[in-house]
Amino acid sequence: MKIKATIISDNCVFNHPGAVAEHGLSIFMETDCGNYLLDTGQGKAIVNNALVLGLDLRTIKGIIMSHHHWDHTGGLGPVLDLKGAADIYAHPDFFKESYKIEGEKARYIGVPYPRTLLESKGAIFKFSDEFRQIESGLWLTGEVPRRTDYESGDKNQVLKSPQGYVKDDLRDDQSVVVETEKGLFILLGCCHSGIINTLSYIVEKMGRRHIYAVIGGTHLGPVSDEQRGKSIAALRAFDIERIGVSHCTGLKTATRLAAEFGERFFFCNVGTVVEG
Repeated sequence: MKIKATIISDNCVFNHPGAVAEHGLSIFMETDCGNYLLDTGQGKAIVNNALVLGLDLRTIKGIIMSHHHWDHTGGLGPVLDLKGAADIYAHPDFFKESYKIEGEKARYIGVPYPRTLLESKGAIFKFSDEFRQIESGLWLTGEVPRRTDYESGDKNQVLKSPQGYVKDDLRDDQSVVVETEKGLFILLGCCHSGIINTLSYIVEKMGRRHIYAVIGGTHLGPVSDEQRGKSIAALRAFDIERIGVSHCTGLKTATRLAAEFGERFFFCNVGTVVEG
C-alpha cells in the first residue's frame, strides 16, 4: 500500500500562511484504500488547516482515535459536522472519565463530547482492544502490552474511582501501521504505551523488521529524564529509516533525537507531508 500522510494539527506550524498551531495532533492519511484521519486535535485548528492545506475532510472513510484525551478528540464534533456518518475506530475505554492532577485540582482531560451527541452527528463507533486490520495493509495495534520496566507513563493522569483518584495506565493507547513497499510506516498518536513497547509489539505482530518511517507523538517530552534516556538508547536498536516527531515529544527531546538520528530525523509539524 502507498500512503501520503499530512499533519493537520500540531503544536507547531512553520511557513504555512493561514494555518494555526494548537496543543494536539491530527494526521490526514491518503491511502490506496481511501482517506482516513488519525485523531482530530483540540478542534480549533483542524477545519481551518485542512482548508489551508487543500485537504477535504468530507472524503474520509473513517477516523482512528489513538486514545481518549481532549487534545486528540476535540475535533470530532467539527469533523462530523462536515462529514456526517463515519466509522470511528477506538478502544472500548474511549469514553472513560479521566483527569490530570494539577496541584490540588483535577482537570477533566477526556473526550469533550457525550457519546450520544457524537452519534447524533453520524459517529459509528467500532470498538476493539485487539491488533486488527481495517483495510488491506492498514492495521491498528489495539492495546499495546507493557513489557519494558522503564516506560511508566504519567503519574498525574488519573481516573475517578470509588476509592478516589487512581493512576490511568492509558490502556486505550494505540497506533497505526501501514504496510508499504519501503517498509512499515508507523503513525503514533501520543504513544502513552511507550515508544519501545509500541515498536516492539508492531515488529512482533507484523513479522517485519524494517521500519520505513515513524511519525507523530512519542510522549518522550513529559516523562522522566531516566525514561527518556533509556527509550532513546533503545530506539537505536530498531531498523528505522526515517523518524519525524510531533506534539508530545517536546522541542528539547526533538533536538536530542535530531542529534541521535542525524539525517534520518525530521520535524513533523503542521503541513509536513510524508509519503511511503
